[in-house]
Amino acid sequence: MTAQTHPCAIIVGGGHAGSEAAISLRQHGYPGRILILSDEPTLPYQRPPLSKGFLSGQISAESLPIRPAAAYEKAAIEVRLGTSVRSLDLAARSVQLTDGSNLAWNYLILATGSRARTLDVPGLGEHQPDNLHYLRTQADAQRLQAQWHEGRRLVIVGGGYIGLEVAAAAQKAGLLVTVVEPQPRVLARVTAEQVSSFYEQEHRAAGVEIRVNAQIERVCLDVTGQRVDAVITVDGARLPVDLMLVGVGAIANSELAEQAGIAVNNGIWVDEYARTDTADVFAVGDCSNHFNNHHGGRLRLESIPNAVEQARAAASYINSKEAPYRSLPWFWSDQYDLKLQIAGISQGYDQVVLRGSRALRSFVAFYWREGRLIAADCVNRQQEFMAIKKLVQARFEGDAELLADESVCLKALTAAPAP
Repeated sequence: MTAQTHPCAIIVGGGHAGSEAAISLRQHGYPGRILILSDEPTLPYQRPPLSKGFLSGQISAESLPIRPAAAYEKAAIEVRLGTSVRSLDLAARSVQLTDGSNLAWNYLILATGSRARTLDVPGLGEHQPDNLHYLRTQADAQRLQAQWHEGRRLVIVGGGYIGLEVAAAAQKAGLLVTVVEPQPRVLARVTAEQVSSFYEQEHRAAGVEIRVNAQIERVCLDVTGQRVDAVITVDGARLPVDLMLVGVGAIANSELAEQAGIAVNNGIWVDEYARTDTADVFAVGDCSNHFNNHHGGRLRLESIPNAVEQARAAASYINSKEAPYRSLPWFWSDQYDLKLQIAGISQGYDQVVLRGSRALRSFVAFYWREGRLIAADCVNRQQEFMAIKKLVQARFEGDAELLADESVCLKALTAAPAP
């Protein structure tokens, strides 16, 4: 098809990435129509509170939206809620909706996000039991919240960030919490043993039961077949269940791209401008897989900063203002009164050095590889985090023990010339 008189940018997905892409397009001067297609019934909203403040009732549904409706109206951005895309026609430059209609685009941004990996163990039927939960959307959180009552027995499968954040919120609400983790320690894929053991101790001290090296053999349903009654582990333990949360990772929603012939491998492959291998088609956020120069390899990141920065890179490129995405990956997690801030990707580290005190619940784990700083986990060290990010960004090189010395000012190190 020929370009439309009034060009149209279609964004598939209404999360952080989709919202930021739309706003950034307009801010950078995009003159045409901007349309967000979201299969959810609500405006793009913040997802991090879902596992924490929203479950506990401290954050209301009304405060979740990233931006009010007026912000989209002011920027002349159309938001279609409850709208699902069935397929992409790259030759015709159009998307087909599930209602059979077609929409033409000049630029297409895929911000389809990710979905929870489901539990596959004996005992589960074809239908999800009423008290078995996953946590990716506001609807998921509301469904879980409806069963969130003091004294109920909550079994969480998976000792990652989502599982531990929900465990902390549930314990504070008076639920009886058990975390079942098949690895030898919680957070095993993303942190060093020193950080894992600290969080295990904190949760146990708060009253959460942590079971590591615990493989699930099967689940038992009640007589109705509609609810999980118990979880059985391979060592024969029977864990009674009132409600159950599964947090065992996420899968990129890349099927639309794959079916259209766009390159996909653990996410939609993109470059530093969020471009796919198809002209004028971009992918941003959880659904995308990019080469990260800090990590030295391809990554699919599930983080708000990544979603926002990739969306901005795509919007800049579309508006002929090239601003490649080369941001340092960073994340955060809130559990109890512990603020965990993470800079960089620690995979492949060969040395860990601690600064501060785990006993005082304030420390940093610095990750090194071949003499260079590649990542840091910061627990209750907000005042140092910006300096630490800069050191990781610069791949600080030198004596690892220097960073462990609390008399050394990290901010001063960021200003020092590279050795």
